[in-house]
Amino acid sequence: MRTTLADLLATGRVLLADGATGTNYFRMGLTSGEAPERWNVEHPDRVRSLHQAFVDAGADIVLTNTFGGNRHRLKLHGDVHRVHELCARAASIAREVADAADRPVVVGGSIGPTGELFVPLGALHDDEAVDAFAEQAAALRDGGADVAWIETMSAAEEVRAAVLGAHLAGLPAIATCSFDTAGRTMMGLLPSGFPGVFDGLPAAPLAIGANCGVGASDILVTMLHLVPASPYPVICKGNCGIPRFEGTEAVYSGTPELMADYVRLAVDAGVRIVGGCCGTSPEHLAAMRAALDAHQAGPAPSLDEVVARIGPLVNQPPEANPAAGRERRRRRDA
Repeated sequence: MRTTLADLLATGRVLLADGATGTNYFRMGLTSGEAPERWNVEHPDRVRSLHQAFVDAGADIVLTNTFGGNRHRLKLHGDVHRVHELCARAASIAREVADAADRPVVVGGSIGPTGELFVPLGALHDDEAVDAFAEQAAALRDGGADVAWIETMSAAEEVRAAVLGAHLAGLPAIATCSFDTAGRTMMGLLPSGFPGVFDGLPAAPLAIGANCGVGASDILVTMLHLVPASPYPVICKGNCGIPRFEGTEAVYSGTPELMADYVRLAVDAGVRIVGGCCGTSPEHLAAMRAALDAHQAGPAPSLDEVVARIGPLVNQPPEANPAAGRERRRRRDA
């Protein structure tokens, strides 16, 4: 029952994306320093089982095991020439699970950052980045991905390069940044400025948003600034609470009950796609599905309500007035 993300968004309902990849793989035996993308050929049964667990928990969207599948990241593991092999196989595994579901499930081809800095801060040129992202997107397309899921970005030029690369490969795209540095991305991008990054591109993203970051409270506050500023549907894929280390293992504080309340607040904030990032297990996602199905959207929460229900912020809010983004957008479009 294959569908597209555009078709699912057109239904008007809020969609549920899946949970964490890396942190769940660590529970399944992934070791520090190991390339998760190799599991697509070495342990496809484990990759398939996580996708299946998320679909069984109610996910409308599952993401491929390809976050570090571009040539720049794979070269760190000696796999620079395996982009197509590893990414196409990852997409085909997710495609098998999605196609076997009793409802439409979209396969998002996960595309993370290159890990390189763009000139003049570093050595990466725009055309080189576009080419790398196009290579990865083409492999994901060949394996059966429905959409390029560009995530955890920080630099405006890298987001643009990734969306353009996906376009050149013939895939629609979404894009999310991590607003984890004093309410901005590491490269200084504010939530309210994110929509303008895509101006002038030959193909607009289907949706934009935030993922990962420093906790569920902080990403919800990001939503309060991004949703009013965005002409695109907005995605919220936050971490499962705050991590703490028990020995060498990162344990996230979010309970299924907390993540269910996070979903309710995200919906109230105007989010169209909600999911979980680091620490979010299939058990968390099942609670999120139940909350989403039962919740009727209400007014957008205040910052104080977010803190009272989800917990204190790690960072200060990016702007004192969430309406500022809406006003800037209105003036720009006037």
